[in-house]
Amino acid sequence: MRNEPRHNPPMATRRGSKPAIPHDAVVLRVALADVEPEIWRRIEIRSDATFWDLHVAIQDAIGWKDCHLHVFRVRRPGTERFDEIGIPQDDFIDRAPQIAPGWDVPVLVYLNRPGDRAEYRYDFGDDWQHDVVVEGRRAAAASEKLPRCTGGERAGPPEDCGGPDGYARLRAILADPRHREHAEMRAWLEDLHGPWAPDAFAPDRVRFTSAKRRLERLFEG
Repeated sequence: MRNEPRHNPPMATRRGSKPAIPHDAVVLRVALADVEPEIWRRIEIRSDATFWDLHVAIQDAIGWKDCHLHVFRVRRPGTERFDEIGIPQDDFIDRAPQIAPGWDVPVLVYLNRPGDRAEYRYDFGDDWQHDVVVEGRRAAAASEKLPRCTGGERAGPPEDCGGPDGYARLRAILADPRHREHAEMRAWLEDLHGPWAPDAFAPDRVRFTSAKRRLERLFEG
């Protein structure tokens, strides 16, 4: 991500509050950048979701374990400026401008029309970049359970595998039983991640966790 001035979001709420907007569904396509073949997900979230809610939904849909920091980078509506939204860090208190807390910023402030987009960066070491694009919105029944995953391809990369380059190397090693690191890498995957096949993915097997409970754990920790 480029280091550009960030500004306070044009709209924010107290932690835990929701803007007064209809409860329809926002349909998003999330794709990992710099990875071939493409890994992507189609996610539907409530229109009153915050960026923290979206963060948790992406983590669950890709298969990440939320072990690292993250940040969204989004263009401020009607301007050429970019805001960054995520988890503010005390270590960066002297870095201007600051990252806005995701739980305070509704998604619809930035992502409400088809074609609206954001960059989602996860794990600043491995540096996984995701392209997030709004595909549309639809009516949702009050009883409908959201978020949900309605499409996608391929398993998410294992945590801490070295980013896109490390992931490509891991796949090459796993595909070659004669490689000297094949057994070691297979054992590492089994220990940390359980069964993992790079091309296996089923949208109906995605299980979304509670963003509220995860936020509570964040503040408790």
